[in-house]
Amino acid sequence: MGNADDEYRWTNVESAHRVAIPPPQPFFKTFKTSLKETFFPDDPLRQFKNQPPSRRFKLGLQYFLPILEWAPRYTFDFFKSDLISGITIASLAVPQGISYAKLANLPPILGLYSSFVPPLVYAMMGSSRDLAVGTVAVASLLTASMLGDEVDATENPTLYLHLAFTATFFAGVFQAALGILRLGFIVDMLSHATIVGFMAGAATVVSLQQLKGILGLDHFTHGADLVSVLRSVFSQTHEWRWESGVLGCGFLFFLLVTKYFSKRRPKFFWVSAMAPLTSVILGSLLAYLTHAENHGVEVIGHLKKGLNPISLTDLTFESKYLMIALKTGIMTAIIALAEGIAVGRSFAMFKNYHIDGNKEMIAFGMMNIAGSFTSCYLTTGPFSKSAVNFNAGCKTSVSNIVMAIAIMITLLFLTPLFHYTPLVVLSSIIIAAMLGLIDYETAIHLWKIDKFDFVICMSAYIGVVFGSVEMGLIIAVAISLLRVLLSVARPRTFVLGNIPNSTIYRNMDQYPVAKNVPGILILNINAPIYFTNSSYLRERILRWINEEEDRLKSSGETSLQYVILDMSAVGSIDTSGISMFEEVQKIIDRRGLKLVLANPGSEVMKKLDKSKFIDTIGQEWIYLTVGEAVVACNFMLHSYKPDPVTVKSEAPDNNV
Repeated sequence: MGNADDEYRWTNVESAHRVAIPPPQPFFKTFKTSLKETFFPDDPLRQFKNQPPSRRFKLGLQYFLPILEWAPRYTFDFFKSDLISGITIASLAVPQGISYAKLANLPPILGLYSSFVPPLVYAMMGSSRDLAVGTVAVASLLTASMLGDEVDATENPTLYLHLAFTATFFAGVFQAALGILRLGFIVDMLSHATIVGFMAGAATVVSLQQLKGILGLDHFTHGADLVSVLRSVFSQTHEWRWESGVLGCGFLFFLLVTKYFSKRRPKFFWVSAMAPLTSVILGSLLAYLTHAENHGVEVIGHLKKGLNPISLTDLTFESKYLMIALKTGIMTAIIALAEGIAVGRSFAMFKNYHIDGNKEMIAFGMMNIAGSFTSCYLTTGPFSKSAVNFNAGCKTSVSNIVMAIAIMITLLFLTPLFHYTPLVVLSSIIIAAMLGLIDYETAIHLWKIDKFDFVICMSAYIGVVFGSVEMGLIIAVAISLLRVLLSVARPRTFVLGNIPNSTIYRNMDQYPVAKNVPGILILNINAPIYFTNSSYLRERILRWINEEEDRLKSSGETSLQYVILDMSAVGSIDTSGISMFEEVQKIIDRRGLKLVLANPGSEVMKKLDKSKFIDTIGQEWIYLTVGEAVVACNFMLHSYKPDPVTVKSEAPDNNV
């Protein structure tokens, strides 16, 4: 009676659960599908299907100019919120713009120029409602560091300025190209751990460099590393100016206190937002009334009135400087995209709406191209300004338009008021902003969750602080890529065991209750099989077999007869992987064992069929689930028979 049950079960498995070979598809159709999955996972053309030409034209305009989509629904209530938000972020944009332009070794007025034109472009093309556009400290530092290696901003300010415009142009072209070609995955190479470490390192370096302004030093190192900065500071102790130090520390204390107060009382976010402009006003009044510039406190000086002058003719494409401008543009573009898109997605998540990363890249690119033509340097969506915009209750990108109008009024009428603004106040504003980028809590969290991510984070930090901004970024990206390569080249494999009283098979390390199946070794391969890992997998499979045979021999259990490979997680395979299977098959055959496959995917089955490997192994030894494969092997062994229950189809073991 038992033999009849086994024979029925064997026949049932053979007839009902044969793994299908997908029907052949034309090459063009397969290529088109692959291309779509790679570059168009969000299917942006879906909205154009079955639409008349006029409707398609309108949808196309709305895709590239999102303002045309939401503007018809704009209300006066939205405007009241955006007006308050725009004025609030304008009060932050003025002192930050001037400060960051000085950080980039550019004329302070460029910080205001860069807060006028780019926000207007982004308001029309951006998809984020909360992003506030402006200059950022890290990109400013990177610009100063990279361009400064080629051209001295003090000795040749005109050439340096033109190279900054050219680098901004290249950055915009690169960003727009990434969006148009839908190559945003390049930015994803900057992992969260990389960004945390890089931002913290850059913030540390930027803060230390502000000691020049705080201490009132005239001569300072051009190096961006910790050792150079500290050597420059402590080798000039005789030139420290106590007036500047007291003023700087006082304003820094004021800024940190207001930031702490707003953090503890979120309703009073405007206190922290207004603090930088308040510091500028108070510092300017103090400098004017006390004639501070006669006592060693340096001031901004003259800022010319007027809107952005056209700089299209100032772009420099000379072969001598082309590569440094191109390299600076690409590096700053990647950093700006990583920060801007991450900030936009963060606030979009809070308000439960979606932003299109590729559209954001196009918007960033176009606003930087427009900026390079109108005397602006690189801009993006900084976290500090966007957080203020979010907390102020902005509803749409109109807040950026309001900010731009406020900056326009400042450029036309108010720039003379900043003549007496002490540089030490700008240094204090920069330090206060930078301290918020040193996210030690996230670093501790990384250590607890993933040690490798912590190493990446600290590598980026140490590389920036003790090397340079570029070095820190390159080291962190290199280690991140190494991790990706290791995960591909050394995929994890598991031995699966049977959960008692079930047909479920799981990782025995994760589930100690799982038991070995006598005479059968079940292995799970947890990655696609390519040329990078095929040799490793061959050796690892054979090692598992050797270890299992040694275990069975020492324990006196039934000798090994079958090796089942669970291929649930093997999404694809190349010719090297097929060759590896052929080698493993031959080796296993010589040792008197039988190779069995479980749950290979459609892509894998297609290639195994074309390579004739299915004919070699026999399609009767390829099963839909591990459970069915075990039943078939047990029937042949006549040594282990599970309870006579109907064999249930098992879901792919993706969570092994």
